Amino acid sequence: MSEAAVTPIVEGCGIDKTYDTGRVKVHALRDVDFRLEHGEMVAIMGPSGCGKTTLLNCLSGLDEIDAGELRIEDVPLASMSDRDRTDYRARRMGFVFQFYNLMPVLTAVENVELPLLVSRVRAGEARRRALEALDVVGVADRARHLPDELSGGQRQRVTIARALVNDPAIVWADEPTGDLDSESAEEIVALMRRLNLEHGLTLLIVTHDIAVGRKTDRIVRMLDGRIVEQHRPEVPHVLAGHAA
Repeated sequence: MSEAAVTPIVEGCGIDKTYDTGRVKVHALRDVDFRLEHGEMVAIMGPSGCGKTTLLNCLSGLDEIDAGELRIEDVPLASMSDRDRTDYRARRMGFVFQFYNLMPVLTAVENVELPLLVSRVRAGEARRRALEALDVVGVADRARHLPDELSGGQRQRVTIARALVNDPAIVWADEPTGDLDSESAEEIVALMRRLNLEHGLTLLIVTHDIAVGRKTDRIVRMLDGRIVEQHRPEVPHVLAGHAA
């Protein structure tokens, strides 16, 4: 077995994160250990304010940690400059958010190709790859439509296409079904699972929705900034730190 196959794509050890507003300190993450394997689809769940989004932001390098160590593809995040981290995210990561974050004045295909153009991919190649990504997620026929001309489910598909267009090592999704009706939410989860199974896409999903969690390989539950439980949906719950 190759080293890449046994080394986790993301590994955090002893992660601590505190937000200081000047008036109050919020201990958002407390001594968190976390591993995400290549090709895994993992859900982070727990009540509001438990640290789910903070963990995603720290693991992806969007936010700094106060203590502990983070490694992505076996590279310590602390060894990267801010510019290196930004470049790494552009090349190797994709992001999906609850409220899409699409540019309202750009068409679907223009939104999807934007990260490539920012990365200096030539225009013709960027357009080809953007149309291909829209086809993968099933909205190629909406390529010339503005976001306001799309349904919520279609907009989220465009967001997923944008996350996929740079062929990322990992996609981070923060409440990707939170703004969708139940039917659209089910379609988006099924799409993400298909991309995971057919393309080996690694996904970490923050969600409140147990229906989303049940479609993943592993559910990680958080409470008060700590991971308190991990289990695979098809087997009984086990405490974090014990074999699933």
